Amino acid sequence: MKCVAIKGQKSLGLSSMDAPKSKNGSVIIDVKKAGICGSDIHYWDAGLPEGLVMGHEFCGTVTDPGSRKDLKVGDRVTALPISPCGKCPSCLSGNPQYCPDTWNEAVGLSLTNPGAFAESTSLRQDLVIKVPSNITDAEVAMVEPTAVGLHAVHLANIQIGDKVLVIGAGIIGDICAMFAKMSGASYVAISETNEKRGKKSVSLKCADEYFNAKNETFMNDVRRECPFGYDVVIDCSGNSVAVSSALACVRPNGTVVMVGVSMDSITIPSVLLVMHELKVLGAVGYTIDEFKECINLMASRKIDMLKFVDDIVGLDDVQSAFKRLTSGEDNAVKILVDPKK
Repeated sequence: MKCVAIKGQKSLGLSSMDAPKSKNGSVIIDVKKAGICGSDIHYWDAGLPEGLVMGHEFCGTVTDPGSRKDLKVGDRVTALPISPCGKCPSCLSGNPQYCPDTWNEAVGLSLTNPGAFAESTSLRQDLVIKVPSNITDAEVAMVEPTAVGLHAVHLANIQIGDKVLVIGAGIIGDICAMFAKMSGASYVAISETNEKRGKKSVSLKCADEYFNAKNETFMNDVRRECPFGYDVVIDCSGNSVAVSSALACVRPNGTVVMVGVSMDSITIPSVLLVMHELKVLGAVGYTIDEFKECINLMASRKIDMLKFVDDIVGLDDVQSAFKRLTSGEDNAVKILVDPKK
């Protein structure tokens, strides 16, 4: 079957591999839609591991239900793409994102478990979730990143009336801003170096105001509405400048949630963290309940995730889609892949 694999640094190419077969009860799906994630971009940027078939945000129809007696051929599903052990304290508490095994064989993030940038893929049976018929394939492919944003906002513990700054107007930043508003924030600002993306966040009503992080007056501009600092800052960028800005923009005893990941070491002004007694939290993945909650939010039409989808491309155009998302000059935040297109 056809797939797209990492060929080298910033290089993806069409490839082929054997179609997956059910193993140890796994569920096989025909991929309908798959999303390009920021973590995929990290792998693409590094060009490693070579041969990796990415794609951990997806919707598909069951072609082999494996050991799942409650599934049948043709059912539409998605799945948590992780590989938790199911036995450790984290797994037993419903927090598989903390399990030391959770990324070892994650779908689309490991060479042992090829992802959804392919015509079909194999899913661990206990992590597969049937989805309601009133959610489109494209929406289902958005469940995973939506859960990432929801988890970050839950950690932020936003109170009614809080003022929130989100750093980074990519898809996760936009989702965090959306959920911050839904949590009762009275004002949500977003900062971004890509002006087109920043303005788009405002036009999509995720944020109330956009600030260009490249402007020399940025620190004065972003604090105009909050001269004593924001109650919560959510960083979806991860680089040194962004994290330093987060620490500088949050109020004393405020909360910074770090969602963005840097592949390199970063430096921060720790004096701000200490002198202002800041609460700095890392956010990774989501709980099982949060993943399911996002499906329910879509099904009940409490959130509209299709507004974030900029394009749907076939396997032939995945490389171009990655270039578009990393150009710094395009307003696109989410591109989906349709292996049959």
